[in-house]
Amino acid sequence: MLPDNIIPFDQSKADYRYPSLPMKSELVYKAAEIIDDPQMLINLVSKRVRQLNSGRSPLIPTVPSMGAADIALTEIIEGKIKILDTAPVLD
Repeated sequence: MLPDNIIPFDQSKADYRYPSLPMKSELVYKAAEIIDDPQMLINLVSKRVRQLNSGRSPLIPTVPSMGAADIALTEIIEGKIKILDTAPVLD
């Protein structure tokens, strides 16, 4: 029984389209061979996970055991997602 001055906090989880499963480390290593800048890889995976969780369709065939991060990493490995070089060209 809780004391009168304590209110229980029921934190409900957001309903994501893809479950929050831990990333498979071999996918991280393979993706890091393609995108060698760790910060860039993190940003790219994070953005793609947000897209997938908001309803965007995967660009690869998936299985139920794949989380959103696994899907994003596999898309990078298979060349479905690429980083465009947007650096300005100086004359």
